Amino acid sequence: QVQLVESGGGLVQPGGSLRLSCAASGRTFTVNNMGWFRQAPGKEREFVSAIGWSGGSTYYADSVKGRFTMSRDNAKNTVYLQMNSLKPEDTAVYRCAADRSARGRPPPVVPYEYNYWGQGTQVTVSS
Repeated sequence: QVQLVESGGGLVQPGGSLRLSCAASGRTFTVNNMGWFRQAPGKEREFVSAIGWSGGSTYYADSVKGRFTMSRDNAKNTVYLQMNSLKPEDTAVYRCAADRSARGRPPPVVPYEYNYWGQGTQVTVSS
């Protein structure tokens, strides 16, 4: 099993920045791709970004492209989501996810292809 723990959420004004972290523990050698999803009240879970094992492949939702940057540090078993120019519509619970697919498989953008999930961290963008 793999455990994922997110941190870094909070309250920020529009235009501000936050950096989320997701630390993995347990059988981390089984992890390949990792992703971030978010869910706002009354809305479905939404893909935000994903990254391959080497960090060379990253994918973003159109709504965050150019504002968010995902990265990973395999030595620390941690992925990050740098969020800049935050908007009120970015308010949601952000959860990280990991899959145990074979190395080289591109990161998925749908939640059902991930095997492990964190509990989430709240991000609120408001003045």
